[in-house]
Amino acid sequence: METESEPYVRLSTLRQLHQVVADLNTARSLADTLQTVADGVVAGLNYELACVNLVRPDGDLVVAAFAGSSAAEALITGRVGSRASWERRLAMADAWGDLRFISHTEGWVLMEDDVPQWHTDGPAPRFEDEWHPHDRLYAPMYASGSGRELLGVISVDRPRNGRHPGPWGQEALQMYASQSAIAISNARLRSNMQRALVRLEREQQALRASEESFRQAFEYAPSGMAIAEMGGDQHGRLLRTNDALCRLLGRPASAMRRYSFADLVHPEDIGTLLRTSAEGGRAELRLGRRDGTYVWVSLRNSVVADTADGPRFLLTHVEDIEERKRHELQLAHRASHDALTGLPNSAELRSRLSARICERPAAHAAAEQAGGYGGGYGSGRDGGYDTAVAAHAGQAGQAGHSGHSGYEVAYEHEHEHGFGFEPAAGAGPYDHHVHAVAPSSAGLDDGTKGLAVLFCDLDGFKSINDRFGHHTGDAVLIEVARRLTTGVRDGDTVARLGGDEFVVLADGLGAADAADLAVRLRNAIIPPIRVDGRAVRVGASFGIGWAECGMTVEEVLNSADQRMYVEKRSRAKLQRRAG
Repeated sequence: METESEPYVRLSTLRQLHQVVADLNTARSLADTLQTVADGVVAGLNYELACVNLVRPDGDLVVAAFAGSSAAEALITGRVGSRASWERRLAMADAWGDLRFISHTEGWVLMEDDVPQWHTDGPAPRFEDEWHPHDRLYAPMYASGSGRELLGVISVDRPRNGRHPGPWGQEALQMYASQSAIAISNARLRSNMQRALVRLEREQQALRASEESFRQAFEYAPSGMAIAEMGGDQHGRLLRTNDALCRLLGRPASAMRRYSFADLVHPEDIGTLLRTSAEGGRAELRLGRRDGTYVWVSLRNSVVADTADGPRFLLTHVEDIEERKRHELQLAHRASHDALTGLPNSAELRSRLSARICERPAAHAAAEQAGGYGGGYGSGRDGGYDTAVAAHAGQAGQAGHSGHSGYEVAYEHEHEHGFGFEPAAGAGPYDHHVHAVAPSSAGLDDGTKGLAVLFCDLDGFKSINDRFGHHTGDAVLIEVARRLTTGVRDGDTVARLGGDEFVVLADGLGAADAADLAVRLRNAIIPPIRVDGRAVRVGASFGIGWAECGMTVEEVLNSADQRMYVEKRSRAKLQRRAG
């Protein structure tokens, strides 16, 4: 058998090594270079299998190339071994110069680690330096320089002569690994340079086309787009708007340049606008149209720099969400209103009542309520309300209908948050709260106006339900709800508590006003109700309670409920039932 010591064998090996090293420099890409490294081991260094494990940016090693077996290549190419497992292998191996060798007698402990590996079964060695199928030989590749950064590891298997490589074979593999490291570094450098050149060319092309592309994307976008100033005296002023936004708001582009979004937003949504950050901020709010109506939109902001050190602009995408908001409001209405009568349900009633009372006891707020509200119910159908009472009722009651209870702006003006709108200074949580107080409990009308809670229970409804069925009962409840709603002011609340029980919230009433309202509502319910050609009648018992700060919602409702039962028992059955 020929041995490495024979000169012509070494010369032949040197020629093969020279050829495969030359081939390393002909590869055009990093992938080609890695495959050439693996092929060179098989072609020039007399190993049947070779694998190139390349260090990834995260430090782990991936099988980047394989030569000698298509089955093994398909099995392990692309698989990853952790850096810790590789370092363990290199540390425990015997050092053959820069090479690392792990004998099959020791390598069994590595069978369970995560390094991809391929072995073929074979006979046990017959002599000392014969190659075993489970022997492992690694050639680490290091970057040039003092740091000796690990670039990857060449692993080889099955020498063609069936023996462990001698000093000459070891030196040849070590030299090849060193040249491969240089080739891989150069390939990476070329690849990075090529990517940089391609990226630079693309950036230049994109830069040349950016203005035109942006103009077309901006002008012809199906949804609204706007550019506003950032900073300076004109902070927030609209500089440019596209056709879609002009159509959405019914305003020409020339007129839009006179506004900022703060000028167009609904008054109740100014706080939302101010809380919306410039970079990546999102908000859903209402913008005013030219005809005075408002449309729900979704705003999305981003900051665009004009040049590297030039001014910044605010780019805002405006999407029409009117239809979605309409559906959301419908769903919210269904959740907060009775499905049969359309009145606010028990949860909504409690929410509105809770909004009008606070934990502060009424005794501390009595002085603040001095003077109260003027007016009350008159003898006419509309009740003769004083305009001040109606205005207060609108402030307190309409909040429940619209879902907005107002806002208190207490934000500092910042370029990152503003559209050019200076918020007003805010105050404490009770400064804008009108405390609810109850009229005198002595039976005297002392002029105090409060939030009356009228608890209504229908008399004779159960017998109608039992005699004529639930269809007739439902029709009666619907008509009673209509009559109650007709008999109160726009700002008052009529809610169905459940069954045949209703509750009316009427703010700004004195004791006499509340008693008069109860009589008027009872008289509105008594007239016959026609259902499927049949006339039926129900009566009603009312209990009047008062919501007062310092009370809980349940205490307020229980008080009105108890007074309703007192009133029901105090009247004769004949008087309570209308038929």
